[in-house]
Amino acid sequence: MVSSVAPRLLSPEAARRWLARRYANQHRAWLGGEGSWPLSVPLGELTEKAVSELTPLIREWIDAWSAWSDVGQLEWVERRWSRLGSQRLPARLRLASAVEVARVVGESERFERAQTRRAQLIERWPALASAPQLCRHFDCLADYPDADVQRLVALLTWLEANRSSGLYLRQLPVAGMDTKWCDSRRRAVVTDLLLALRGQNPPREFHELCGLRRPPLRLRVFLLCPDLRAHLGGLRDLEAPLQQIAALPVRPTRALIVENLESGIALPDLPGCVAFMGLGFGVSLLAEIPWLESVAALYWGDIDTHGFAILGHARAAVPGVRSVLMDAPTLLHHRALWGHEATPYSASPPLNLTGAEQALFDGLRTNVWGEGVRLEQERLPWAEAMAAIRVALLGE
Repeated sequence: MVSSVAPRLLSPEAARRWLARRYANQHRAWLGGEGSWPLSVPLGELTEKAVSELTPLIREWIDAWSAWSDVGQLEWVERRWSRLGSQRLPARLRLASAVEVARVVGESERFERAQTRRAQLIERWPALASAPQLCRHFDCLADYPDADVQRLVALLTWLEANRSSGLYLRQLPVAGMDTKWCDSRRRAVVTDLLLALRGQNPPREFHELCGLRRPPLRLRVFLLCPDLRAHLGGLRDLEAPLQQIAALPVRPTRALIVENLESGIALPDLPGCVAFMGLGFGVSLLAEIPWLESVAALYWGDIDTHGFAILGHARAAVPGVRSVLMDAPTLLHHRALWGHEATPYSASPPLNLTGAEQALFDGLRTNVWGEGVRLEQERLPWAEAMAAIRVALLGE
């Protein structure tokens, strides 16, 4: 094609690709009325020598632009050369608006839908006209089904009229409102738009901003000791709000914190022991359970960057927590069982790690043993894992 021989020339296909990149970077700002228009796309400059040497390719380029039938104003120039005479060549493509760019790159329907919905929201709440939050959520405006937009408007309207209701989300008298609909992404939209409506900049937690009651934090605990279960009617598996777990009439001597739920569920009975599992970074909640203050605690997680970051949080919540099966020999001995950590931990460096744990974390993070190496705890042979836990927890 022309671009490979005469790279200064832009074919229609290349112009669409250039515009698609520009649209991807600018469409949110354009939705808010920003941008300088018309947008001019130079198609290239030619010399008489280039035209003489590349006549078939130049003719192909000219013919391609002559067949242009899309939106935009295609401008041509007249070039006069001593040997070739007068030549009419495409010079630039001018696009009058973001709508025209969207049409050229195949995003017309989404952009115009976002424009319409943005105008409707501004008509309802004029304060949103100058709010960057609305354009920030371009994908919501462009892609939400009509029912979701109506539900969003109804929710914002109700929350503005009832700023301190103290209700749970599921109690709101808004058609179709439930916790499944109001997932984390939609909560981000609601939070941003409420802040814009109220002229508030500091970020605030969703429930606080909406004047809603936050659902109680719940923990799951396994009583792995028959003596402990005797105080609770023989129950082994408990899940309850954090405050109720903290008030349980149990006095364990050992605790095992397991990163993944399935590994925790499979644990056998262990004397004097309770187990927590599947908490992730919520492991910090264990600091609010008074009967864990003096227990001998172990943490068993994946050997990956997130596993060690969670271990650091666990050690801050329950001082003295020791790790088990999270060392270099365990990792290297089970090389055949390695998996891939697609998104390594990238937040603040974990605290509270021992020297050996920190060295292993650093080695994983810097790909000493390969890119994204991880050893999930479920991969370890179960008998081997249980033997190591019994030795670490019970000294057997």
